[in-house]
Amino acid sequence: MDTLVFDIETQNFFTDPDVGWNNYDALKISVVGVYSYEKDQYLAFDEFEMEALASLFRNASQLVGFSMNRYDIPVLHRYFQALQDVNGLDLWGKERVDLLSEIEMATGDRISLDKLALANLGVGKTGHGSEAITMYKNGEMEKLKSYCLMDVELTRKLYDLYRENKSLLVPDKKTGAVVTVNFSKGQDVQKPALF
Repeated sequence: MDTLVFDIETQNFFTDPDVGWNNYDALKISVVGVYSYEKDQYLAFDEFEMEALASLFRNASQLVGFSMNRYDIPVLHRYFQALQDVNGLDLWGKERVDLLSEIEMATGDRISLDKLALANLGVGKTGHGSEAITMYKNGEMEKLKSYCLMDVELTRKLYDLYRENKSLLVPDKKTGAVVTVNFSKGQDVQKPALF
């Protein structure tokens, strides 16, 4: 079974007037970026390719992301549940490693993907999530897919460090001082629904 690292971009956000906070039903996917360990390949899917994306996720035993329990999974799970064949598409039932959740459990604080990547990989994000909405509205789909896949690549590299070292370098939110955060062996897979 495959392990997938993924990230979604949406056409809108909670702060939009027609959405409202935590209204996942009103969020619309623009792009989903995925890295498949089994295929050793990065893939991008737009809103019209949910069936193909679903078949990839159906064959995954583990999902990896950054803040996926709070955002990506609730949105994508709703899309998958609307498909005709939902067999094997319970994302909450799959093993999950949400790197932001792991950091929050270990430190009590949240951190951005950009700051975490800079501390551990020496490179950060290429843009901000709000820019992804603008790219979609401007019809810049290839640019949007590249942006999304860059986030997936950063998350995959951080996950590889997390797996190999059972630790990550995490900048303190207030001071900026970088500390090594160690993760316990049994903490790396989440099974209960956090939605």
